[in-house]
Amino acid sequence: MADEKGLTPRAEDFSAWYNEVVLRAELADYSPVRGSMVIRPFGYAIWENMQRALDDKFKATGHQNAYFPLLIPQGFIEREKEHVEGFAPEVAVVTHAGGRELEEPLVIRPTSETIIYSMFAKWVQSYRDLPVLINQWANVVRWEMRTRLFLRTSEFLWQEGHTAHATEAEAEEEALKMLGVYRTFMDEWMAMPPVLGRKSDSERFAGAVRTYSCEAMMQDNRALQAGTSHNLGQNFARQFDLRYQTEDGGEAYAWNTSWGVSTRLIGGLIMTHGDDLGVVVPPRLAPYQVVVVPISRTSEERTTVLEVADRVSDQLRAAGLRIHIDDRENMTPGAKFYEWERKGVPLRLEIGPRDVKRGEFVVVMRRPPAGQEPKISLAEAEGIVAIPGLLDEIQSAMLAAAIERREENSYRGVDDYGEFKEIMAGPGGFVYAGWCGSEECEERVQEETKATIRVLPFEEFRSPTEPDRCIACGGTSIEEAVWARSY
Repeated sequence: MADEKGLTPRAEDFSAWYNEVVLRAELADYSPVRGSMVIRPFGYAIWENMQRALDDKFKATGHQNAYFPLLIPQGFIEREKEHVEGFAPEVAVVTHAGGRELEEPLVIRPTSETIIYSMFAKWVQSYRDLPVLINQWANVVRWEMRTRLFLRTSEFLWQEGHTAHATEAEAEEEALKMLGVYRTFMDEWMAMPPVLGRKSDSERFAGAVRTYSCEAMMQDNRALQAGTSHNLGQNFARQFDLRYQTEDGGEAYAWNTSWGVSTRLIGGLIMTHGDDLGVVVPPRLAPYQVVVVPISRTSEERTTVLEVADRVSDQLRAAGLRIHIDDRENMTPGAKFYEWERKGVPLRLEIGPRDVKRGEFVVVMRRPPAGQEPKISLAEAEGIVAIPGLLDEIQSAMLAAAIERREENSYRGVDDYGEFKEIMAGPGGFVYAGWCGSEECEERVQEETKATIRVLPFEEFRSPTEPDRCIACGGTSIEEAVWARSY
């Protein structure tokens, strides 16, 4: 049980710790609507920073933003059989509007393939109109029965990319390219290194030919599906008559892809870096990279200290950093320190009368790089120059620590099912083991251990020696699989 200030320790109850962190760091709160959340300003600021970084990457790869309706005719969803079967349990349907029953019910967007490809069919006539590269920032509704803030809610925010191409090869290249964009973002901005690979057929997106995924390891050694990219083949193009005239005068169906990440990434960030004090936000995504806390006892000291705080903040802003001066008078310095620690601000600068006389300030690092003291004093001029580099060091150190933790909790060469079950019942983690390719073995492992195939890893992530036996049945392995319990 947490006391008034302390959080439930992660080692005691990771789930309770997570919920407390989200609420006490003021990232989100429960809404009056079952399963939905209110994203509070500090949490939304993290999402905005994620949006900016990803949006820049999407545009750099030639994609344009557009917006499509929230309401989709139910008949559209039903056109693609596998798609409707995959989403039917989660769909919310509008049957009445304007005081009257609708002739055709409308589905609240669970994903937008159907309505977007119906529009592409209107816009694409010739090979000259291809490729179409569209991204949408939107909300979706999937009527989840078991919800958790950020990780799984009935309504959430996301981006969904949708593209149309002239050839299968171009669609496959697009799907893998965008998976790579996600990987770069997760590595370089989130410091949350994923394992990349292809989903098994039972785990792929409903209506896709192939699904690729970024799977990240959380501190409780469970996997989080952090982002997916799908080669949809021509399934939706055929259902929505998305055809084009080829260069030789013939006619062909377009090839489609879709890909997306959501506010689930904020949950991933918390579970990758948070500690028993609260959130730890990587500098590149922090709403405030530096919080300046002036410390004074008299009005005269306050005037002097605030003058220095303003000067330091202006210079750091000029260097491109996000700065906040916490000059609230109704809180003690200690209460402010606790609040910003809980919210995970990378650096805190403390400036008091003695610091002003010495021409310096105190720098407190929320997550110092290995071997560095968390609290140091720097001369003002020296500190202003040093802080951008210090933030870069912290960002790199957080990535290195996350990679090290992932590898320490990854098990390779496991070919004994008893050992596999012990890992899943105990510490958990990523187990790289053989798979015969049968859904029966997948289902057996899931029933007995709650672990699933997270990905069939790309070559970069595979074990040096490929397993030759299926972990479940002992038969010949056709592929190495990454197995884990997941969110």
